[in-house]
Amino acid sequence: MQYHAQADFLKDKIILVTGAGDGLGQAASIAYASYGATVVLLGRTIKKLEKTYDDIVNAGYPEPAIYPLNLEGATPKDYEDLADTLKEQFGALHGLLHNAAIFGTTTPVQQHDIDVWYQVMQVNLNAPFVMTRALLPLIRETAGSKIIFTTDDKTHAYWGAYAVSKDAITSFMKVIGDELDTEQSPVQVNAINPGPVKTQMRVRSFPGQDPNTMTPVESVMPAYLYVMSDDCKEIAQTINAQEK
Repeated sequence: MQYHAQADFLKDKIILVTGAGDGLGQAASIAYASYGATVVLLGRTIKKLEKTYDDIVNAGYPEPAIYPLNLEGATPKDYEDLADTLKEQFGALHGLLHNAAIFGTTTPVQQHDIDVWYQVMQVNLNAPFVMTRALLPLIRETAGSKIIFTTDDKTHAYWGAYAVSKDAITSFMKVIGDELDTEQSPVQVNAINPGPVKTQMRVRSFPGQDPNTMTPVESVMPAYLYVMSDDCKEIAQTINAQEK
């Protein structure tokens, strides 16, 4: 996808990115900031979030905010506190990118560790649901708001909890996208399948592949920008970043 946006098309917009400390989340945070957005960097590792923060500030983009949160252990109260903080400090939420995810393990279902299964579902599926639920009142109050999910298509043998969680999050996207496609509450919901790009998860899941041959995450940022833009007309759809 070669999407060419206006230089300031995200000016004065508030965008929350989960998993903003590295990989696709870090790249998306920098991309959104480069087009004028104030990005709320959410993740579990403060040091990584600070690196993303420094990259944005040193580039001269709008100063982001850091919000540390471990999605594995977060409670519904933690998400309500997040909503209250965003409401108090920014008064709006124009974009929410659900990007954080963990890989778990590749193994036959019969040998799949039950605790790992629960962990993957908590981070990849339950957390986006509870966070979206908590943030919806603020999102609905914000004109032209977007909810975006990073998804994947790995529904074949041995991909276990990761495959199931990503397939489920795509279904969740379609459900909530259909619910919010109304004149009274025009919130646009879509998902992005970035395809095989160079992330820590990709390196871990394909140890035999030379990382230097992997597609850099920056190459799919036009898709992330497009789906966050007013030019995007798709509703409750999965955008294949490397096919557009």
